[in-house]
Amino acid sequence: MDFDPSNLGGLGAMLGGFQQKMQEMKERAAAARHVGEAGGGLVKVTVTGDYQVDGVEIGEGAMEDREMLEDLVRAATSEALRKVQEQMKQGMAELTGGLPIPPGLLPF
Repeated sequence: MDFDPSNLGGLGAMLGGFQQKMQEMKERAAAARHVGEAGGGLVKVTVTGDYQVDGVEIGEGAMEDREMLEDLVRAATSEALRKVQEQMKQGMAELTGGLPIPPGLLPF
């Protein structure tokens, strides 16, 4: 069987559609906001879907102990970032229809 490059048109269209859906997913993710909380809401960190810290709220009681405050900020930020990663995984599962994608091929 000879190679016929004209048969790649369907594959190119499929890849183009995939790229467009991937771009749309990235845009939706960037617009999303995820809040991580620590210390029973004493510290809240908001992170965008493209991994940018958008806000930090620190309650009055957290100001008394610097080490505790640092731990709470770290914990709240980690929680918010986990939420972003989960959103990305869910989006990719929808985008790929559940196909197993090898590690390293995805942008996160």
